[in-house]
Amino acid sequence: MSADLLLEELLIKRSQQKKRTSPLNYKERLFVLTKSRLTYYDGKAEKKFKRGSIELSRIRCVEVVKNGGGVIPCQNKYPFQVVYDSNTLYVFAPSHDSRSRWVQSLKDEIKDNPEVLVKFHPQFWQDGLWLCCRQAEKQALGCEQYNPLEDISRKPLPPIPGEKYKKDRVTTYTPSESSSRPPTPQGEDEDDEEDEEEEVVVAMYDFPGMEPHDLSLVKGEEYVIVDKCDVNWYRARNKYNEEGYIPSNYVTEKKSGNLVQYVLCLSLCHALQDKEGAFIIRNSSTPGTYTVSLYTKSSGDGGAAIKHYHIKETQTLPKQFYLAEKHLFSSIPDLIEYHKHNAAGLVARLRYPVGKQDKSAPSTAGFSYEKWEIDPNELTFMKELGCGQFGVVRLGKWRAQHKVAIKALKEGAMYEEDFIEEAKVMMRLSHPKLVQLYGVCSQQRPIYIVTEFMEQGCLLNYLRQRRGSFNQGCLLSICLDVCEGMAHLEANGFIHRDLAARNCLVNDSLVVKVSDFGMARYVLDDQYTSSSGAKFPVKWSPPEVFNFCKYSSKSDVWSYGVLMWEVFTEGRMPFEQSPNHEVVTLVTQGHRLYRPKMAKPVIYDIMQMCWYEVSKKCEVNSLYEAEITLNNCNAITKLCTKLLKNVM
Repeated sequence: MSADLLLEELLIKRSQQKKRTSPLNYKERLFVLTKSRLTYYDGKAEKKFKRGSIELSRIRCVEVVKNGGGVIPCQNKYPFQVVYDSNTLYVFAPSHDSRSRWVQSLKDEIKDNPEVLVKFHPQFWQDGLWLCCRQAEKQALGCEQYNPLEDISRKPLPPIPGEKYKKDRVTTYTPSESSSRPPTPQGEDEDDEEDEEEEVVVAMYDFPGMEPHDLSLVKGEEYVIVDKCDVNWYRARNKYNEEGYIPSNYVTEKKSGNLVQYVLCLSLCHALQDKEGAFIIRNSSTPGTYTVSLYTKSSGDGGAAIKHYHIKETQTLPKQFYLAEKHLFSSIPDLIEYHKHNAAGLVARLRYPVGKQDKSAPSTAGFSYEKWEIDPNELTFMKELGCGQFGVVRLGKWRAQHKVAIKALKEGAMYEEDFIEEAKVMMRLSHPKLVQLYGVCSQQRPIYIVTEFMEQGCLLNYLRQRRGSFNQGCLLSICLDVCEGMAHLEANGFIHRDLAARNCLVNDSLVVKVSDFGMARYVLDDQYTSSSGAKFPVKWSPPEVFNFCKYSSKSDVWSYGVLMWEVFTEGRMPFEQSPNHEVVTLVTQGHRLYRPKMAKPVIYDIMQMCWYEVSKKCEVNSLYEAEITLNNCNAITKLCTKLLKNVM
């Protein structure tokens, strides 16, 4: 056995239930922990018996699982979880002490990993739900704070009724002990990776593989997932048995009633307006169900209106879907196709799906799997787009075909190491509402950072140039886009520190994305105190920043409130009549920005909740504390989504 062996023991693992219909199996496996990997074997620690292996650098969380009084259908009653990439491995130890050793040893090894979770799920994922918070999305943000440095010193649980309490110990398995091993739980002999049916996905977009190790995708075709390498890239196999890497956001799980061609996000700027029969299909408030929102110019009340219809399911098998009970269909796409030609009880036919059906594909996290360093000779420089705080930005092309934005480090603007750090921050983040980093050119000077090109440019200019043309729903949709991006930053333990309309960009689809993470820093304890005396945007900053240079996700929330004000004033300058030193005095004394004319009181309430001082949070018992605990961008997102539905 390798000299870097840390632990070795017979434990029981649960199948990972990658599909909701997959059976739950419990298998005894020999687990081996080294300084670099966690590996499990079927009996002997030999290559031919290996059933799975996880690099420790891929692990994001290790923690005890709280069973909550449920029945554990195997003889080991002490579960813990290993979260890696987008998967969760559940392992069951024979005793409290055994579990503590494994959890503590793993925590010690992963504490410096770059992508450790901020929050985790303390209970099992089972039958399509998190038992702790009842969320139905497997990748949903956790509901309990994760502490990777916590020492495992919890008291043991009481013994299982009817069993004698066994002395806690970790046993190292050797072949001579095989006769005394506990019986293997009921189930198949093969590991769960062999038990479960293959995960099949459908391509939503074409993807021309750019590198030899990539696999090209054809929209509408099916592929088998071989390995989920990380959250952004999967290894897949096509119908010709060719394998390669594909971007995870280009595919969706194949399932009955797949809505890839219809479901659109809730960023509904200009949606459902001016076209009789314009419609979208969106997620309903009940997980797993959908609602059709349909625009008509002449409702029963005499004016234009948007009507909402829940897609219902029959209680009998085989399951069927309907909007009107007399018209049943085996899939939701079939239902939509029928109602395109027949109103059949709706106020109008479903004539115009909102958004272009062949909308350009989303950005990928890099041009290929683990390709971050870009050859500058592959870049073509075009016109200058602007000059940011740290560098000139130009429109360009990569390999003469992909439009990109290229930022060059302005000499003397900051240390080059800081610029590389900016790139590293962006590399670890991929979200539809964040400007995507494609790669960097760091082997020459000036250093270049290559990002997604946003055709409509800066949000601030976009608002000012179109002043007077926005309705309330559109402005709220812009705020929602930004909030979703910021919620992702917060969930990953990042603070932006310079959130403002000038640092958000707009693309041709009118989606707004958060940009310029030049001041962002990764923080584990949700608080970063500046010691550099660096400049900061006073009119977007809370008192703890301009008084103490103290940054946290709470200060980002304050800045977000100011950004909302910018949006609803269509690009006006906050405190436009006051210089910075007066703003510091005004804000410290409790003065806040006025309510914009286009912001209803309920929207202004959100802004004011964002501007509540950290030192006085404990005094708040309004909606701010009750529904939001509102240092939380994810909670603001939920509020804005509710308001947007009401506006529609």
